Amino acid sequence: MPAIHPLSDQLINQIAAGEVVERPAAALKELLENSLDAQATHIEVTLTGGGCKRLQVSDDGIGMERDDLPLAVARHATSKIVAPSDLDAIATLGFRGEALASMAAVSRFSLVSRARGAAHAWRLDVEGGTVGAVEPAALAVGTTITLDDLYFNTPARRKFLRTEATEWAHCEEMFRRIALAYPDVSFLLKHNGREVHRWPGATREERVQQVLGEAFTQVARFLDTSAADLRLTGYVASPTAGAALPKEAVYFFVNGRFVRDRVVLHALREAFRDVLHGGQQPSYALWLTLDPRSVDVNVHPQKTEVRFRDSQAIHRFVRQSAERALALPVGGQVTAGVAISSTKAVSGAQPSDVDARRFSVPAKPEEARTYYPSAQKAFSLPVRETAASESLGPSPFYGKLFGTKSSSAIENVSSTSAPPITQENESAGVPPLGFALAQLHGIYILAQNHAGLVLVDMHAAHERIVYERMKETAASQSLPSQRLLVPVSMTATTLEMATAEAHAEALETLGFELNAVGPTTLAIRCLPAMLRDADAAGLVRAVLRDLHDLGSTQEVDMRRNDVLATMACHGAVRAHRLLTVPEMNALLRDMERTERGGQCNHGRPTWYSLTLEALDALFMRGK
Repeated sequence: MPAIHPLSDQLINQIAAGEVVERPAAALKELLENSLDAQATHIEVTLTGGGCKRLQVSDDGIGMERDDLPLAVARHATSKIVAPSDLDAIATLGFRGEALASMAAVSRFSLVSRARGAAHAWRLDVEGGTVGAVEPAALAVGTTITLDDLYFNTPARRKFLRTEATEWAHCEEMFRRIALAYPDVSFLLKHNGREVHRWPGATREERVQQVLGEAFTQVARFLDTSAADLRLTGYVASPTAGAALPKEAVYFFVNGRFVRDRVVLHALREAFRDVLHGGQQPSYALWLTLDPRSVDVNVHPQKTEVRFRDSQAIHRFVRQSAERALALPVGGQVTAGVAISSTKAVSGAQPSDVDARRFSVPAKPEEARTYYPSAQKAFSLPVRETAASESLGPSPFYGKLFGTKSSSAIENVSSTSAPPITQENESAGVPPLGFALAQLHGIYILAQNHAGLVLVDMHAAHERIVYERMKETAASQSLPSQRLLVPVSMTATTLEMATAEAHAEALETLGFELNAVGPTTLAIRCLPAMLRDADAAGLVRAVLRDLHDLGSTQEVDMRRNDVLATMACHGAVRAHRLLTVPEMNALLRDMERTERGGQCNHGRPTWYSLTLEALDALFMRGK
C-alpha cells in the first residue's frame, strides 16, 4: 500500500473545481455573487462559446487593493468572515473563499481590479493554477475577471461539458436568477458578440416583467405576508395560466440567494395542489426574508440548498401564504395593477387577473370575501321580462342546491336578464363576473361585465362552490376516528417505528391509533373515519414520512379533500340543467364569494373573460 502523503495545492484546487465549478454557469454564479457582495450597481457579463471559451464579468464595485489580488486566488481566503461565530449569521452570498482559486486552477484566469480612491488598477494572471506577478493596469473603479478556455488543462473534466447551446442556456438561466434576486442592480449580458439582455436597475415588479415577461405578469398575483421575523413577497401565477406561459417560472430566494430547498418546494406544491390541473407545475417568483441566524446556507458546495433552524415553521408559513394568494375569491378586493392585453382571453382568472394584478394577502381569508356587499342591488334595475323567462320563473332548484344563502338572494331578484351596463350603474359597482345574459346549450353561462363577455362553465363553478363549503364544514369539526374490526399489521422500518413513537400524540389527533407489536411491526387499530376504506399501510407510511421530514403532515387533509372533491363533483349541478337568469346570477355571486372560484376541483378553469377590444378585433371593427 502506498504511503499516505498530502496532495499538492494545484491538485486540491482542481478537485475543488469539480464541486464548485462543474460548468460555466456555476463559475458565472460565483463571479456574479462576488460582484454583488462588492456593492456593484452595474454588472456586465460577456460570454463566448456558451462560456466555455470565454467568461468575463465586469462590475463597478468597491474593487481590491494591490495586496489583495494574490490572496483572492488563494485557497480559503476571504474578507467576508473572520471568526467562527460569523458562520452562524452569514449575510453575504459568498464566504468560503474557494471559488476564485478553483477557477484559476482550471482556466486561463485574469483578475483586474481598482479600489475606490486608488490611483490606478492592478492585474494578476493565473494559468492552470500557476500564479503570475501583480502588474499595473488600466481600469475604472471596480473589478473585471476573465476565464478563458475553461478546463483546458483537465480534458477528462472538459469532456463532460455539453454543447455550446446547452452551456449557454444554463448560463442565461443563472443570469436570470441573479438579476431577479437584485432588481436594483443594472445587468448586461452579451454572447458571441451580441447583446442579449440589458436590464437597467428597477423595482422588483419591473424586474419580474423584464426577466419573466409580460405573459407572466399578466397572470401573476402579488403577495406580501409577514409573521414574526419572516416575510414572504413575490408573485404566484394563476393556476390556470400554466399552459399559456412561455416557459416554466420557478424561482425562490432566501435572503437574496436562489435555492431549491425541499421544504419550500414541498410547501408550494401543497399550496397549489388543490388548484392545479393534471401534471401542470406551479409558477412563481418569491422572496423569503428572515434572520440569517435562522438559516444555514453552508450545507452544499454550490449553496443551492439551505437548512432552516425551524423547517416546520417555514413550511407552514410558505404554504399558508401561497394558499391565501391562490384562494382569493373572485370578488376579493384588489388595487390597481397591470392591465390585460385586449387580444387575449383570460382563462379562469380571478378578477385580480382581469382588472388588476396586485393585492396584499389579508390576515384571514374571510377578509377577502366582501367585494360586492349586496348581491341584491345588482338586479334592482327594471328590465322587461320575456315570456320564456316568465314561464321558468325563479325556481327553487338553485336554492335547494345551495341552501338558504342563495335562496334569499334569489327571492329578492326582480329582473331576469342583465341590466345594460352604463356609466351610471358601472360607477355604482358592477360585480367582477357581471350579470347573466343567457345559457348556452345548458352548459355555459354567458354574462357581461364592465370589460366585456364572461363565459362560465356551470358545472365546474358549482363543483368548486360545493367543494369549498364541504371543506369549511369538515375543517370546523374534529376528525372522528374509525376503529378497525381487525387491526392491520404493517412492517415498518426502524425510522418509522421511532417516528410513530415520537409523534404518537399528533397521530392521535389525526384519528390514528398505532401500536408497536414487534421490533419492526406496527398495528393500525384506528383510522380517520372518512378514510376508513383507504390503503391503511400506505396512508400511515405517507403520514409518518411527513412527520419525520417536516414535523407535521397534510396527508390526512389531502386524502380527505380528495373524498370531498369526489362528493362535490357528483353533487354539483349537471350539464344541460336549465337555469333561470336569477339562478345564473346567484351562481355568479356565489362564485365571487368562493375561495379558489377560478378553478374547479380538478384545476380546470371555471370561467373565461373576453374583452370588448378582443371582440372588436375578431370582427375587424374599426379597421
